[in-house]
Amino acid sequence: MPAGNGMWLGFEGQIDGRDVIRFQGYRKQCRVCPLKGQCLRTPNQQEGRQVSFYPKANTPEVSYLDRMKEKIDSPMGRHIYSQRLGTVEPVFGNLESNKGLKRFTLRGKEKVSAQWLMYCMVHNIEKIATQGEIRH
Repeated sequence: MPAGNGMWLGFEGQIDGRDVIRFQGYRKQCRVCPLKGQCLRTPNQQEGRQVSFYPKANTPEVSYLDRMKEKIDSPMGRHIYSQRLGTVEPVFGNLESNKGLKRFTLRGKEKVSAQWLMYCMVHNIEKIATQGEIRH
């Protein structure tokens, strides 16, 4: 909605083999709108504002796994992942090896979340306790 004014469906179909949904605003509202310099390509444009959407159905869906592989394989991803090995992985290793958290024993998002938070609390208490031993 340009400047709070409504738009209507101007076109729904295909252009160059791609599905398109186009909405259009009223010309008279665009002429007097103080935002037309930001909204219209050319401020003296004769038509009202048009917005086109290309639904995702035409684009191939990329899996989360492929997106993550691409992210990790980038130079920045390799740098960030190398830092993870020293910060996060030891925590997961401790929870799995020493605490026996290989899988959650409860069902439901709220219960699993509570179980995860309890394991995290135990891990943090142990960290605090071992830091106290080192200082004394």
